[in-house]
Amino acid sequence: QVQLVESGGGLVQPGGSLRLSCAASGSILGIDNMAWYRQAPGKERELVATITGAGVERTNYADSVKGRFTISRGSAENTWYLQMNSLKPEDTALYTCFASIISTLLPRDVDAWGQGTLVTVSS
Repeated sequence: QVQLVESGGGLVQPGGSLRLSCAASGSILGIDNMAWYRQAPGKERELVATITGAGVERTNYADSVKGRFTISRGSAENTWYLQMNSLKPEDTALYTCFASIISTLLPRDVDAWGQGTLVTVSS
């Protein structure tokens, strides 16, 4: 059993910054991959950023956020972040964290999703 909880969303002005956090708990041995998704009203869910869960940190970003967003592992166990800078109105969306979890109880990875945190970029 794994639970992901996001935090850090809110209202921010264009050009501002927010840091989203995600914490995973439960029967976790490790994490293969971590990611952030977002879904704006009337749009399909978009993969924003990914990062490897162990070893060398390999990251990937959607073209729309490259140079502005940074995904990183947290210092706390099973925690990761999305640092969002130079925010634009088009970044407004429900942001959801994701992880491919190495379970302590199961032989296969568990795909885990958070409940989402709303980011609104508006003046």
